[in-house]
Amino acid sequence: MVFKVGLLGLGTVGTGTAKILLDAAQRHPLLQTLEIHRVGVRSMDKPRAVDFPEDCLTTDLEAIVTDPDIDIVVEVIGGLEPARSLILEAIEDGKHVVTANKAVISRYGNEIAEAAKKAGVYVLYEAAVGGGIPVIQPLQQALGVNRIETVTGIINGTTNYILTRMQSEGGDFEPILADAQALGYAEADPTADVDGLDAADKIAILASIAFGGKIRREDVFTEGIRHVSAVDVDYAETLGFVIKLLAIAKRNPLTTDKPDTIQLRVHPTLVPLDHPLANVNDVNNAVLVEGDPIGQVMLYGPGAGEGPTASAIVSDMMAIAATLHMESPAEEKLPNPLLSNAYSDYKTVSAMEELESRFYLRLMVKDQPGVIGHLGDIFGKHNLSLESIVQIGLQENLAELVIVTHEVQEGAFQQAITVLKESGDVDSIASVLRVLG
Repeated sequence: MVFKVGLLGLGTVGTGTAKILLDAAQRHPLLQTLEIHRVGVRSMDKPRAVDFPEDCLTTDLEAIVTDPDIDIVVEVIGGLEPARSLILEAIEDGKHVVTANKAVISRYGNEIAEAAKKAGVYVLYEAAVGGGIPVIQPLQQALGVNRIETVTGIINGTTNYILTRMQSEGGDFEPILADAQALGYAEADPTADVDGLDAADKIAILASIAFGGKIRREDVFTEGIRHVSAVDVDYAETLGFVIKLLAIAKRNPLTTDKPDTIQLRVHPTLVPLDHPLANVNDVNNAVLVEGDPIGQVMLYGPGAGEGPTASAIVSDMMAIAATLHMESPAEEKLPNPLLSNAYSDYKTVSAMEELESRFYLRLMVKDQPGVIGHLGDIFGKHNLSLESIVQIGLQENLAELVIVTHEVQEGAFQQAITVLKESGDVDSIASVLRVLG
């Protein structure tokens, strides 16, 4: 069973999406049911990072959304128009839609949802918020049983990068913005990012899902970071805070006289250093969800870029493929492949002694000349590279050593430990721990 995909746009995100679909090995088996049928591009002559047959490419985007062979339309051209019109036309033509377009969803999501309901198709947009971080699906499903009280996010990588550098370097906004533009973290026109508009689009989408209602994008209070100075960042740190651009959606408590009213705002905020969002730095994003009965859950990761955003897009495509798979005519109805674990083969698991790791070793040795050299010889004979050896104490003719290795093979390390115990130089091995990274 194959579902044909029409891809609108082959820029950074479109290219990332195509790369995943064209390289399905060791990914979910459902990806093998998704086939790129047509690709809409701005220019036929532009060099590309992925190869397609010439008859697969077209500059006629409308021909893709009306192609009767296409099952799923993926919109990654961005902007309001023609993206909105193409999405609506695809829906009217009975096609499922996947989009990363936060601007369209935050402004026209209600119109699109009504059209999709009427046509009996799905419109999924996980990639519109948080890049590669799964946020929308968890809010809709895994966390859906909770009474969501607050959704607080660092959901714009550009502003987070700028504020992180202002904190670490003590620099002011303008020169760091210029650096961010030179590095490609900020657009030539950074208005949507630094004035909070991008974050406002995203929190409007999250609020509609978290609180189960329509949101008017213009109701989101929006304030950017242009006025934040190095002095503000310094004073905030002195007081025990960092400054972050937060997007906040909060439900009024049931005990208030307006329990159905919500708060929606985007603005620079002093965040206590011990808060979960305080250490979300650089271009990373995070969304903190608070609800009853779960308490706090934080979703963290890269908020933009070719790979992360494409991951979210293809995840939505896979969800649609699973639904189409279930709805297809068959003598025996099969379960949803995303909800079942119908694996037929056992995976081969590596033996522990074959793995590689760094190690921390604390041991007591005789306090006499040549001991450390002897230990080094034992490790060397087992091809174990040491990062450091530190003496941390003396007691009753014994020296306490701490050794940290480089990445070494588990089996060889354990053999060396056995030899150390029998060497006569070692009184006792107090602790052996593995080191991450």
